[in-house]
Amino acid sequence: MSVPTDAPMSADAATSTLDTDILIIGAGPAGLYGAYYAGFRGLSVTVMDVLPQCGGQISAMYPEKPIFDIAGYQAVRGRDLVDSLVAQAEPYGPRYLLGHRATELTHGPDGLPLIRSDRGAVVRAGAVVITGGVGTFTPRTLPAGEDFLGRGQVYFVPDPSDHADQDVVIVGGGDSAFDWADTLAPLARSVRIIHRTARFRAHAATVEKVRNLGVEIITDSEVSALHGKEHLERVEVRHRTTGDTRTLPADTVVAALGFLADLGPIKDWGLTLNARKIAVDTRMATSLPRVFAAGDITDYPGKVRLIAVGFGEAATAVNNAATVIDPEAALFPGHSTDKEN
Repeated sequence: MSVPTDAPMSADAATSTLDTDILIIGAGPAGLYGAYYAGFRGLSVTVMDVLPQCGGQISAMYPEKPIFDIAGYQAVRGRDLVDSLVAQAEPYGPRYLLGHRATELTHGPDGLPLIRSDRGAVVRAGAVVITGGVGTFTPRTLPAGEDFLGRGQVYFVPDPSDHADQDVVIVGGGDSAFDWADTLAPLARSVRIIHRTARFRAHAATVEKVRNLGVEIITDSEVSALHGKEHLERVEVRHRTTGDTRTLPADTVVAALGFLADLGPIKDWGLTLNARKIAVDTRMATSLPRVFAAGDITDYPGKVRLIAVGFGEAATAVNNAATVIDPEAALFPGHSTDKEN
């Protein structure tokens, strides 16, 4: 499901500052549910995320993978969960700033948080809810492939149909590599996995399933070069022990080598941190005024990092933020079943 990006909000003409009741930093499941809940409470909401699409890690790493621990679903595909969360919030008109990294947080003379992005956006919010998951995650690079980024080398497979009838080479031995091989095998002309060792981090059952699909798995090898003119055409694979090389046809190389997770600029905002997570209290309030957090990015005694827990934390954060924005507002707004359709 598409969402509006950089959609206009009320703005201060002199400063081009975007005004919103709640700014949610992070468009993963917790952030999207927080966007719904803020709208349900009658609050305007803006969602900012460094990625170009909603869904966080789900959209970036396993959009086609079934998720089994979401209440009410026996299993739900990652992409479908994200689409449902976006659709749930849509009636309330959230605004999205996608492809924006939140770089600086200060408080203005009126005490309201001011958040700046790396693309020059400035958002003034009644409250901020940080739902950044593991923080900023940066793909581990494929040394031989950087020149072909955008020309055949990718880190994510957001839409498998883009690779229909292509020769695809996947580099890596983890769950993402084998999940994408499983997804692409019925669509692509060919799928091959290249891995540096004969040991895989992926679940054994998934490895066996991919083998049974006829996917060629080339071990103890690495991609040593990519070749093509305007677009990728073939890859060179070198055996790490013998040095022997072979050339494979390739329209796409998926570098599934893992990610480096980091809080990024958030770690310099003055928040109290516990082991690189944001410390919160039972209200999901952080150590900074009008700043809350929810989801995997938070830490407190007994914390359980599940999407289901993140949903509840997002609702808790938004409800408590609502009472900070308007001290006369009730903490509990009533059940959704009490509202008129």
